[in-house]
Amino acid sequence: MACAVLASCGSTTGGMSSSAINPVNWITPYKVDVIQGNFISKEQVELLRPGLSRDQVKALLGTPLLASLFHADRWDYVFTLKRQGVEPQAFKYTVFFKDDQLVRFEGDAMPTEAEFIASLDSKRKLGKVPVLEATEEQLKAAEKSSASKPVVTDPTAASAPADPQTTVYPPLESPKQ
Repeated sequence: MACAVLASCGSTTGGMSSSAINPVNWITPYKVDVIQGNFISKEQVELLRPGLSRDQVKALLGTPLLASLFHADRWDYVFTLKRQGVEPQAFKYTVFFKDDQLVRFEGDAMPTEAEFIASLDSKRKLGKVPVLEATEEQLKAAEKSSASKPVVTDPTAASAPADPQTTVYPPLESPKQ
């Protein structure tokens, strides 16, 4: 009898698999966003020009993700972004040096900072953003409420206690026995 029940659990009923019916299969686990490397924007690439020193390139683009001992005159900047429900993004840019001077650079067409930020837009909406400017009425109300409060001329007088007491805390370590 038990074998018949177990066998029926693995079979399909009515053309629908049992895994589609099982509510556990409806839930997908959360996957963490994986960000690796340095994002390089189109604006940063436009600042590159032959003749820059290694330090100047590092100041513009950041520390390279790959700097090989076998290819000391080449820096590779790789950026990858993997997010749940979104196609992975990958960008690669390479700069070449000769005698510690930038000779040439090549790589993928980089998006502008604004384009990249727009591509990060998540599906989660947080609601309406509040207005961050006060109206004239709010400013006048704030002036009236601050005018009714007493003014303290000595800022240390209000914060310093009248009778300072020394607080003794227990030792962090237990005494040696």
